Amino acid sequence: MKTPLPPLVIARQDAAPAHATASRGWPVLRLGFRPFYLGAALFAMLAVPLWMAMLLGALTLDLSVSPVLWHAHEMLFGFAAAVIVGFLLTAGKAWTGLATPRGGVLAALAALWAAARLAAVVAPHAVYAALDLLFLPLVAAILIRVLLRSGNRRNLPLGAILVLLSLANLCFHLAVLGLIDIAAVRVLHGGLALIVMVECVIAGRVIPAFTMSALPGLRLAPPRWLDLATLATTAVALAAWVLLPPNALSAVALVAAGVLHAVRLWHWQPLRVRARPILWVLHLAYAWIPVGLLLLAWAQLGGVSVSAGVHALAVGATGGLVIGMITRTARGHTGRPIQASRLEVTAYLLVSGAAVVRVLLPLLAPQQLVVWLTVAAAAWAAAFGIYLFVFAPWLVSPRVDGKDG
Repeated sequence: MKTPLPPLVIARQDAAPAHATASRGWPVLRLGFRPFYLGAALFAMLAVPLWMAMLLGALTLDLSVSPVLWHAHEMLFGFAAAVIVGFLLTAGKAWTGLATPRGGVLAALAALWAAARLAAVVAPHAVYAALDLLFLPLVAAILIRVLLRSGNRRNLPLGAILVLLSLANLCFHLAVLGLIDIAAVRVLHGGLALIVMVECVIAGRVIPAFTMSALPGLRLAPPRWLDLATLATTAVALAAWVLLPPNALSAVALVAAGVLHAVRLWHWQPLRVRARPILWVLHLAYAWIPVGLLLLAWAQLGGVSVSAGVHALAVGATGGLVIGMITRTARGHTGRPIQASRLEVTAYLLVSGAAVVRVLLPLLAPQQLVVWLTVAAAAWAAAFGIYLFVFAPWLVSPRVDGKDG
């Protein structure tokens, strides 16, 4: 007997009624994951090498912010936000049974996201900010409306996090324009913290469900108190990291959160999925969350640079969860088997390797930092290049089973 998937999991809709299977409109605009996964992967492949070229002095762009702030903002509010939006617009339809944007409306949302990415490098900051600040509030309003209409209040916190991300983005642009007295980098840390919270919620539902679905007979039932304690402690610890100066109490909270995440992961029995790449990539990526929290705790005490913890969460956790989820969900929603090909496994290994090279090797040999950054950037770009090579033809084509979506 198969374990039922929890409400957050994007089902493959095998049981869709016959009248719902007719294909309508351009395939790439039939469901949110299609344009946003494509856009996010293309942006990831191009933006990180572009950042490295600026860092090494091989390229100079007339940006309205420093290259460091551009890189950090665009990887959070450009790359990661696009994947989250693509996932939520797709999942929202599965959770509620109600339509989410498609066709012209979906095209307009994707065009707005892309226009903001372009404006960041060619337009005055006011134009960039105006375009950038429209995107997330629109998506939040759409998602919250669908959830409220269907009575699906369980997932409303995800809509609330989109609203908080919108506010963080607003604070970033106001800080850059000198209209509020907040360090822009601290706002970006807040954006990363919110994205990590999204990941903690989604991973806590999909990873155990995917694991049980793939391993018949396996029952994963972590204590409810563990999930609640993990999420609550993580929220408090990340808020303290963002809002307070470095201090020992924040370090203790971050350590506690890291330990709880490690215990949570162990309850999901990660060793059972060693032979299934499409599963182990998610377990491995989640393991970077406790690593990142522990590194942030160490940074609170002056032991390492905060960059180590930030990139453990951004490259290891976020990058790993992204590459795992955009392969799995794209396979399911294009009607293909949920089994990673060799090329996809290569992409998984490249993202995981990029995290190791970017986070851990600079701690061991900081004098070779430029080498590590270059290698990590190349691995990252190659991983998402592989994704585009494999998935772009599928994402712009109808489902192989003829269903809509």
